[in-house]
Parts: sequence; C-alpha cells; structure tokens
Amino acid sequence: MSSEFITLFMFGTMMVLLFTGQRVFGVIGFVGSAAALWLWGEGAFEMPFNASFQVLNWYPLITVPFFIFMGYMLSESGIATGLYRMFHVWFGPVRGGLALGTIGLMVLIAALNGLSVAGMAIGATIALPQLLRHGYDKVMVTGVIQAGSSLGILIPPSVVLVLYAMIARQPVLDLWLAGVGPGFLMAVIFGAYVYIRCLVQPDIGPALPAEERAQITRAEKFQLLRQGILPLAIFFIMMGLFMSGTTSLVESSAVGALLATAAAWWAGNLNRKVFEDSTRNTLGISCMFMWIILGALCFSSVYDGLGAVKAVKTLLIDTWEFSPWTVLSLMLLSFIVMGMFLDDTAMLVIVAPLYIPLVKSLGFNPVWFGILYTITCQIAYITPPFGYNLFLMRAMAPPEVSLMDIYRSIVPFFFLMVLSLILIMIFPQIAMWLPEYFSGR
Repeated sequence: MSSEFITLFMFGTMMVLLFTGQRVFGVIGFVGSAAALWLWGEGAFEMPFNASFQVLNWYPLITVPFFIFMGYMLSESGIATGLYRMFHVWFGPVRGGLALGTIGLMVLIAALNGLSVAGMAIGATIALPQLLRHGYDKVMVTGVIQAGSSLGILIPPSVVLVLYAMIARQPVLDLWLAGVGPGFLMAVIFGAYVYIRCLVQPDIGPALPAEERAQITRAEKFQLLRQGILPLAIFFIMMGLFMSGTTSLVESSAVGALLATAAAWWAGNLNRKVFEDSTRNTLGISCMFMWIILGALCFSSVYDGLGAVKAVKTLLIDTWEFSPWTVLSLMLLSFIVMGMFLDDTAMLVIVAPLYIPLVKSLGFNPVWFGILYTITCQIAYITPPFGYNLFLMRAMAPPEVSLMDIYRSIVPFFFLMVLSLILIMIFPQIAMWLPEYFSGR
C-alpha cells in the first residue's frame, strides 16, 4: 500500500470523524491506534502506551498548569481590572488613548496568561463598555479587543507555543523568545493604526473629557500606576529568574503562580471562591492539553513510521515541482482555512505529523515556522464565518454591538496581521534574533 494512499486514508478518516462532532483528542488517538493495528497487527498496541509515557516524561509540560493558574488568579482576583483602570487614566488625555490603552492591556494580559480567552474576557467585559461610554466607535474598538486578545498565543508564556514545542520537539525557551519580537511588532502596528485613524477621524476616538481628567488627582494617578506595575513586576521577576539561570523553566512557572496568589492576597481579593474558580479552570484546560498531546503523539508515531512525509515531499517538490516557499505558503494558507472551523490546538495536532517533518526537510527553521503557525492562528481567530474570537465577542459584547459590527471590525486588523506575517517571512530575524542572541550569550 502506497504512502500517498495511507496519508489520504488517515487524514480523510480524521476529517470525517471530526465532522461527527467527536472530541479532537479522541479522533486523533483513535485514527492513530486503528491505523497501527491495521498496518502492523497486535504488536502496535504498544504505540499509544509509549506515547502516553512520552507525555508523562516531558518535564517542561508541568509549566502549563502553573502559567494557566497564574493568569486565572490575576483575572479572578480583579488585579487585571486595576490594570485597565491604570491605562484608562494615563492614556485618556490622548486622542484615541483609551483604545491605545486597551492594546497595552491586551499585551500585558497576554504576558501573564498565555491564552487569548482571558484577554478577550477582560477586554469585552471591562474595556468595551468604558470605550462605548466615552463615545468611541463601536466597530473600531470591537476590532481592537479581538485583535489585541489574539496576542495571548504569541507573547510568552504562550501555552500554544508550549504545545507546539512538545509536538515539534523544539525547546520551549527558543519558541518563547522567538515570539517576543513578532508579538510586540504586531502590538505596535495595531497601535499605530489606531492612533493614525483617530487623528484622521477625531470623532471615532475622542480624548478623555477635561472635566473627567480634573476629577483624578496626581496622587490617585500614581497610586493606580503602582497597582498596574504589580502584575508587570510578577512577569519580569518570573522571566528574569529564568533568563538569568537562577531557576529552571518549571521553577519559574511555579514562582509566577505563587507571586500571582500573593498579589491577590496583598490586594485583599483572595478568598475561597477566587481560589476555587482559578483551580477548576486550570484543571480543565490542563487536562484538555494533556489529552490532545497524547493523541497527537500517537498519531504522529504511526505516520512517521510509514515514511509518508518523504513521499509527500517527493510528490510536491519532484513531481509537481513546487518551490519550498510555495509549499510553505500553502501550509500557512491551510491553517487560515482550518482556523475558520477549528481552534489552534486542533489545527496543530491534525497537521503536525505532516507539516513539521516537511518543514524540516525543506530546510526551514521549525522554531521560525512555529511563529508563522501561531500568527496564522491569530488570523484564523478573527476570520469569518466561524472565527473563534468572533463568537466569543458576540457572546460577551453588549446588545448594541451586532454580529455585523463584529464582522466589519476585523477587516483592517485582518490585513494588519497578514502584513505582519509577510514581514516575518521576508525578515526571519524579527523572530529569530532574540533566541540566537540568548543562545550565543
């Protein structure tokens, strides 16, 4: 049986089962196990078992629950609310300043949580009502929140990049460092767009009224600044200990979770409900990641054993004569298309067995490709008809924001994200200079 046919059969079966509504990890694991039994008989029963031990033996995976807990603790305890209040006061006097402050909030939430959901929840429930109350254009600010919250899967400690590192067998630190440059590049591009547009159209982003600014004393402004610096200090302490070699990656994640809990206690907001909600949310998301990784490793071990990746490369490069850059572009385009229907983890585990070995064989850096994959996930999050962030925003936005407003809001940010993707493809050093500098030092 040819590798091409087996590839078609395994991926075709997977897609059919996904359309039945079954859970992603169950479909991936089942197809991998069933294909192993079909091809190699009873001895293949060991493959899922070995995959589970690979997961349990991968020590850096312990960081996932710690980072998730840290983000939820800061969110549930209300510290993130104080962070927005700081941006609200300090950026308010600037035209479009509240929208710029919201982008800054999204960047900091991304640096504390590693997921896009927390940034979306805080932006939609806290920032959006304030922006609308101060006369900001609902279409523009809805797009700001959706695009800004997507930065959570790119800026360290990104949980999605931890998952990619596990499946692609790449160092987590390299991927995190590679995400810093592109993440801040996109934040700057979003901010420049908002600032320029508010200069051209002053009515869509008015400055904070003078009478409202007068109600806030200088002492209150600096008090808010101190409160806002607290979560930022947690991030820099955690990453500083790790980057200096004082703590390992896992130890740094534990330090972050402990500091977030201490910050909630110091702010007087740590109680049983906050702790229980943070723990339950952490448990649910962590278990989901573990099952997905287990299914993906089982599937990829079968696929790698067939030598199917080499067959696909021969078909694309030798038979169809595609250039490596054409193949790479087609892979990224497929992520955007799949992202209209699936979340980022589902996309990765479905195509990782084929794409990641193919990227390596084409001579591209898998760390750099991981950043490109993550940006295409961000694009897919806001792409109609079924973009993940579109429906999150619809569920949390106030009634005056319609679904059509949400769809219209993402148009400029879609093109800004595509621009960022093209820049990083043309200039890979935007992503790679920091990991190369750190490893060289």
